[in-house]
Amino acid sequence: MERISYSLGSLLSIDEVLACAKKLEQIKPDVMWIPETWGMENFSMMATASRENNFSKIGSSIINIYSRSPNLIAMGASTVDTISNGRLILGLGTSSVPIVEDFHGQEFQFPVQRMREYVEIIRLALQNQKINYSGKIFSLKDFTLLTKPLRKEIPIYLAAINKKMVELAWEIGDGIIFYLRPKEEMKKTISVMQETRKIDTTLQIITCIDNDYEKASKRAKQTLSFYIAVGEIYREFLHSSGYSKETEDILNEYKKTGLKNLHEFVTEKMLDDLCIAGTPDMGLKKLNAFREIGIDLPIIQFNPIGDTRESFELLTKTFSGETNE
Repeated sequence: MERISYSLGSLLSIDEVLACAKKLEQIKPDVMWIPETWGMENFSMMATASRENNFSKIGSSIINIYSRSPNLIAMGASTVDTISNGRLILGLGTSSVPIVEDFHGQEFQFPVQRMREYVEIIRLALQNQKINYSGKIFSLKDFTLLTKPLRKEIPIYLAAINKKMVELAWEIGDGIIFYLRPKEEMKKTISVMQETRKIDTTLQIITCIDNDYEKASKRAKQTLSFYIAVGEIYREFLHSSGYSKETEDILNEYKKTGLKNLHEFVTEKMLDDLCIAGTPDMGLKKLNAFREIGIDLPIIQFNPIGDTRESFELLTKTFSGETNE
């Protein structure tokens, strides 16, 4: 059976996340992912959601490494893994300059080296041995987790956009989390990198499903254009990957009028290349197109259209064959 997973988006309320988690226990997808931006705190939400869904693995998509020390992440990971009875996938990422510097007051420096040291320290901590660590960024002395981890090895997936972070994910990660990448570029990258070492390839996909194609398309374009407008790292990558005009048009419009009309500058080609948007039948075909380029585990990013419960019912019925109840 082909693997599938769902990400319960940052714009959902806490109650909505928990209701969706409970629904996912019936469907039993491979992983239930919980994102973190600047709303709900990730570890507490994963722990709570894991009690609503006792089947799926539970993943962080993603923990921002600049907002917590490596040992604090190890503490959180060990706690959630214990509460969920060994189901955690620890997704780590570097987030973005505005979030790191403006929201958390940290300097966005040396992201690749920082990620390397975080992964090394977290893995040492989970071995439940005393840590004396000397790196280029961190120097730690005499740290040991006070509570014994349930597992000494928790899978660590790295969110990666640029080439050096992609290479690091294949070097030290158990998996990679892609986001907003053109299919052809992703296909080439996966093909080359999987020859060096096999890891789990995942892709979080902006997904909007509705029986009315126009509603689904508009909602997906709104989400996509938002990330391009405010996310410099996504915008620059897409600009250099065949979407220079679209990214420039979106940024210029954002500077002039804000978010209101940005979706109008997302072309159908761009939407089809980066997202899943449309009716249920269309959604399945678009999902298969992502599988065909080498994605092991698609992550369906839930973007509700209208009523959240009804929208999630249609989404899960589309991709998991679940009958509405």
